[in-house]
Amino acid sequence: MTANQIQAQEPFIVAHRGASKDAPENTLPAFQLAWKQGADAIEGDFFLTKDGRIVCIHDKSTGKYSGVDWEVKEKTLAELRTLDVGAYKDSKFKGTIIPTIAEVFATIPEKKKIYIEVKCGKEIVPTLLREIQTSGLTDEQIVVISFDEEVIREMKIKAPQFKACWLEKFEEDRNGNRKPSLESALETLKDINADGLSSNPDLTTESFVKTIRDQGYEYHVWTVDDPEIAKTLLSWGTQSITTNVPGYLRNHLH
Repeated sequence: MTANQIQAQEPFIVAHRGASKDAPENTLPAFQLAWKQGADAIEGDFFLTKDGRIVCIHDKSTGKYSGVDWEVKEKTLAELRTLDVGAYKDSKFKGTIIPTIAEVFATIPEKKKIYIEVKCGKEIVPTLLREIQTSGLTDEQIVVISFDEEVIREMKIKAPQFKACWLEKFEEDRNGNRKPSLESALETLKDINADGLSSNPDLTTESFVKTIRDQGYEYHVWTVDDPEIAKTLLSWGTQSITTNVPGYLRNHLH
């Protein structure tokens, strides 16, 4: 691959749940480390609590991170904040707590972005919009992403000024065809008025990216830790690479 090919798309690195290879995912230490490592944006996962607060955690339950298996939606913020979600990664992160979305917003430097992955349903949207409004962030710093088509649809109805991208995982069916098909994905993007598509890289091809871009949509990819794969995807016109190792990828892409 030549330097000219790589220049087809400026590397844009999104830290997947923060610098999650080096720090406990979806925590303030992970996000703060991502900025130190040169990330252009962070990506985090968000749920509503029982008392209507938005917290950053990947799973709908807390067992993986704390050893205490609580459903996030069944506990208040105060209850969830009693859990240690850092020690599982390394003893040096002992005492790390589940952050609120406001605390995550507060880490974001000027002109950097956050990809807000909504892990629950569209019921989060009114609260999310209030949190964004009080965050001090600009419209351009916010991108909402979700596998839930209705979340994207609702965001584009209620707050069209924010970019909202649909997440989809493409797989092969028994006949070796992409599932869902590219045609089906494009229909969904149009139906929900999404700004773009973000997918796994497994079945991504240059023609796949070109077709999506030619139809007026953005294309983003997750989760890529290999610099050579990232270079290829960028040369095809992929607009961001979500990675667990933002510092490592930044160093190798430059």
